[in-house]
Amino acid sequence: MRSLHVAALLLAACALATIPHFMAGAADGPSSTKPLAISDAEGNLHVPEDYRSVYEYLGSWAVAADEGQGSKQLHTVYASPGTTAAYRKNGQFPDGTVLIKEVYQAKTGPMTTGVVSHADALQGWFLMLKDSKNSHPENKLWAEGWAWSWFDAANPQKTTSTDFKSDCQSCHEPAKATDWVYSSGYPPLRK
Repeated sequence: MRSLHVAALLLAACALATIPHFMAGAADGPSSTKPLAISDAEGNLHVPEDYRSVYEYLGSWAVAADEGQGSKQLHTVYASPGTTAAYRKNGQFPDGTVLIKEVYQAKTGPMTTGVVSHADALQGWFLMLKDSKNSHPENKLWAEGWAWSWFDAANPQKTTSTDFKSDCQSCHEPAKATDWVYSSGYPPLRK
């Protein structure tokens, strides 16, 4: 019996040792090491490969078609581990929070339930990293408490954004009062 307890403790220790570094502290909010997982020393961001299996699903948005029925785009948003629990405590995104929005071209057509839109081709990702310290003031993608970047579907490692003011901020201006995030559209953030 004693050897079973020892074996169980060894298995538990091994399991804890293999937890990715960015999940440390997930119960209390994003860990302080998480930004290192998606940015380099100059503050250049990239989309983490495993976000779909590790990050929390926040919600989806449908962008209406310019003409006719349906949607032209569907946006699916994920948050780094621990974000929702931390946000529910005080209504703030803690430093280290990572938000990843997948942007899909939508396809619309008839189904038995009526005309529907669904995700078709991935167009790219929009990524935000919460950083109230403005850790990279020389990088034009770090300001207003966040790092901001757009990535085309062909290359999740290199942003096409050059300046958050011209490339990102205008779309988020209506959400300035909620820390530049349309938080009302994410049910998991509600208490």
